[in-house]
Amino acid sequence: MYYKRMLTILLTLFAATFFISGSYGVAVMSIDIGSEWMKVAIVSPGVPMEIALNKESKRKTPVTIAFRDGERTFGEDAQVVGVRFPQNSFSYLLDLLGKPIDNPIVQLYKERFPYYNIIADEERNTIAFRLDKNTTYTPEELIAQILHKGKEFAENSAGQVINEAVITVPGFFNQAERRALLQAADLAGLKVLQLINDYTAVALNYGIFRRKEINDSAHYIMFFDMGASSTTTTIVGYQNVKTKEKGYVETNPQVSILGVGYDRTLGGLEMQIRLQNYLAKEFDALKKTPNSVFKNPRAMAKLFKEAGRVKNVLSANADHFAQIEGLLDEQDFKLQVTRDKLEELCADLFERVANPIKMALDTSALTMDIISQVVLVGAGTRMPKIQDKLTEFVKMELSKNINTDEAAAMGAVYKAADLSQGFKVKKFITKDAVLFPIQVVFDRIVDGKTKQVKRTLFGKMNAYPQKKIITFNKYSDDFKFSVNYAELDHLPPKEIEALGNLSLSVVTLTEVAEALAKHAKDGAESKGIKAHFAMDESGVLNLVNVELVSEKIGAAVEEEEGTFSKLGSTISKLFAGSEDKGQGDKVEELPKEDIKPVHEQQDYPGQQKEAEENAKKKNDTKSSEDKPTNKTEKSDKEKKLTVVTIKEPITAEEIKLGSQPLAGEKLLESREKLHALELYDLERTRRESAFNNLESFVIDAQQKLGIDEYIAATTPEESEKILKACSEISEWLYEDGFELTADVYEEKLAELRKLTNDLFERVFEHRERPEALKGMTSMINGSTTFLKNMRNLTIASEIFTPVEMETLERVINETQDYYDTIVKYVAETPLFENIKYKVRDIANKMALLDREVKYLVSKTKIWKAKQDSSSNQTENTEEESSGMPESSEPEITSEAESEKPEENGKVENEYTEEHGQVESEDTDENGKVENEEIAKKPLPLPETSDGQKQSNVKIDQQHQEL
Repeated sequence: MYYKRMLTILLTLFAATFFISGSYGVAVMSIDIGSEWMKVAIVSPGVPMEIALNKESKRKTPVTIAFRDGERTFGEDAQVVGVRFPQNSFSYLLDLLGKPIDNPIVQLYKERFPYYNIIADEERNTIAFRLDKNTTYTPEELIAQILHKGKEFAENSAGQVINEAVITVPGFFNQAERRALLQAADLAGLKVLQLINDYTAVALNYGIFRRKEINDSAHYIMFFDMGASSTTTTIVGYQNVKTKEKGYVETNPQVSILGVGYDRTLGGLEMQIRLQNYLAKEFDALKKTPNSVFKNPRAMAKLFKEAGRVKNVLSANADHFAQIEGLLDEQDFKLQVTRDKLEELCADLFERVANPIKMALDTSALTMDIISQVVLVGAGTRMPKIQDKLTEFVKMELSKNINTDEAAAMGAVYKAADLSQGFKVKKFITKDAVLFPIQVVFDRIVDGKTKQVKRTLFGKMNAYPQKKIITFNKYSDDFKFSVNYAELDHLPPKEIEALGNLSLSVVTLTEVAEALAKHAKDGAESKGIKAHFAMDESGVLNLVNVELVSEKIGAAVEEEEGTFSKLGSTISKLFAGSEDKGQGDKVEELPKEDIKPVHEQQDYPGQQKEAEENAKKKNDTKSSEDKPTNKTEKSDKEKKLTVVTIKEPITAEEIKLGSQPLAGEKLLESREKLHALELYDLERTRRESAFNNLESFVIDAQQKLGIDEYIAATTPEESEKILKACSEISEWLYEDGFELTADVYEEKLAELRKLTNDLFERVFEHRERPEALKGMTSMINGSTTFLKNMRNLTIASEIFTPVEMETLERVINETQDYYDTIVKYVAETPLFENIKYKVRDIANKMALLDREVKYLVSKTKIWKAKQDSSSNQTENTEEESSGMPESSEPEITSEAESEKPEENGKVENEYTEEHGQVESEDTDENGKVENEEIAKKPLPLPETSDGQKQSNVKIDQQHQEL
């Protein structure tokens, strides 16, 4: 058993090392990071969609990070630090990404948490937290550290390295905020497959578990999500749609975002702040101390934590006591708070509950009568007053059939599995929508006056991801244009202010005149300067490239014109549009300044190919109609007028406006800062582990030396030496060695192991040896009986040679002599002497005998198979001579079946073994050899040491286990 157990342990360790190394790191993850909580989900081979637990084995982790005395803590540990040192613990950070210090959201944050030292980063037009005079942290750096901790949770859960992730993001995040979150993920070492809007992830999770309910008719669901800091209402449509992928048309379910409404500041945090202030006023009113609780950050932090607890309890109870020991100046505080009082404090907040619903209905152009369900999401929806206000407005029963905490994380991890290369999932299409319309603004001169022209690039609720092209026709020299947010009349004024700078970027184009002159010299006609934009899956707008497109007409030999040349010409025509020909600046030709010639690329390759074929047919028909009658057939075929498209890249410099990402030296400093923190944490973890290992080993050794089997296996001198060393290290550990490095602890542990290794080995050998010797006795007895029975059979001479029988006998005798030697040695040698014959040596000796027995058993099986084959051939010959019809297929099938794997996947042949037991068709349940001739004289079953009869095969199984 020892031999088998050790092998199992080694294989387990090898497998664990193999997976942790990341050689097969195909797992992916999602991180649902909110203002208050973070949830991490993973998909790994054999583990579909599960939440990764944190170190406390909880399914969600507070989005909090703290720094104290050079140490960094996360989650609940950081919250504990925040109660005592609130200025050192940072939370509710997500809303600060990509914002300048004068943004209303930043100002509200400073008002809610006045103990933070928030400074402006003038160079990047954003903010930073000053921890001390030498240390600052940007919101991106803090979020990056939290994301990296989520990555650790996922890797510990999956048992392998994970680098790819889908991260949720509030749908109302603008371009600067999304870019800031992407940079935070990059600093965390994550490859972001996609930023997915949180409501899209929830809608996807809702749909994948209700796939069978989705059909060709669209049905509409409203999701109402009230979280810690914001509230969002989303109207989505579910419907089966036909899609064309790789030339095949498939029908898959699709979820489309149709309408979105939100309130950035309506959430549980605002209610918690109001309850905190109420408790503070009540404490001051008691006059227990001359000092005001409002002026003490630590006391306010305690009240904030208690307010959050009481708020949660009041969601299920009519009243509850708020109580804090030693709130201020060692004075305790206790106050009964009723649900009615909380609702009174937040009365104006409840009146805002319906506003996001109204906005969502307005942007979707739908009405409540066609919405089938209103599904609650987010912890804030657990408040009875919130549910009452919702029911009053929507006039229907609210649905609570979704996990409000984990729906977004589970939907995002499904998308991660879909986007990754290592998994195949059932297709579920998501169509997200643009909340903030984007336009291109540029100047043009009309009658000597400069006029501003606006072109809508992405309208409100346009689907994305999507690529668009905008064409400038009237420019002959360098120019520039701006990319801005368009009309935002559907948003409340405070939400427009929270967006910050409405100008996104300025693009300057140079070397335009040179490109035009170059094409004109070649006789080409300009079709305008085309700027290619792409809104990617993460909702981030990118300027892909800018190019001058020209066309010229020339004669070409049809046979020599390549397929790719034709294809390029046709595609350029598709994007340019027929109205481009000779029209000049298209802006002037349209009645409104909001000009429409923004060309969308084809969604599916099949549509584009079909358009190309139609265009080709049209050109061929026109060419045949215009063919002169006086030309020969050969010349008509050789020459044809073609349109050649010429593209020239235009140098474009894009300057992003608003908050800037980390770049250059600042980005390098951030990476070095985070890397230093990671190294410090790793070293601290190693030091703590080394300290704990040394401490545990000392205690364990001291306890073992009081056990009889250890006392018997050691001499008094050796025992005294070990105990003395343990005592000295224990005293040193708690007096002078508490703050030393991991190397020192590991060195001390190595010294102790050196002292105790011989003792622990002797105890192990004495403990395991009896079982090993018992197995050896059983093997010798079984093998001896097997040899005796085979010699007594007449047919055995046909199977085995005399040399083989003599070899088995010799090995049996050698094994018996070895056994006798060990028994004599053990009886004569004191237990405290070093071991000469070890358990592993006994196992090796048993393996030699086991090999000989297996060889003879295998040879028996081969002989049996030959006899069966000869018998079958005789029967077939007799059958053919008797006039029976030929039917060779059954025999062939039978032979094939005997060689192919069984249902359980095993291939049975003469060398097949499973779990150390030789199995074949020759053995029945009792282990008897079922050869036709041998069965005439049954073999006597060998007896084991306990007198019980069993088969040779069963004995072999025991040998292998030993």
